[in-house]
Amino acid sequence: MDPRLLDILVCPVTKGTLEYDRHRQELISRAAGLAYPIRDGIPVMLESEARRLDEDERAGR
Repeated sequence: MDPRLLDILVCPVTKGTLEYDRHRQELISRAAGLAYPIRDGIPVMLESEARRLDEDERAGR
């Protein structure tokens, strides 16, 4: 994931910042409680494609 891209992308739901999870290949929005997948190097920034975070993930644990 290009760090410059992460600097300009925001969560489409909250317009907040995203965290990159290299292991799961996801962009995490803790505010929205969603994880957006990265497929073939391309972030899929659709709420309908996002995975819901569980409480521990949302808290950053």
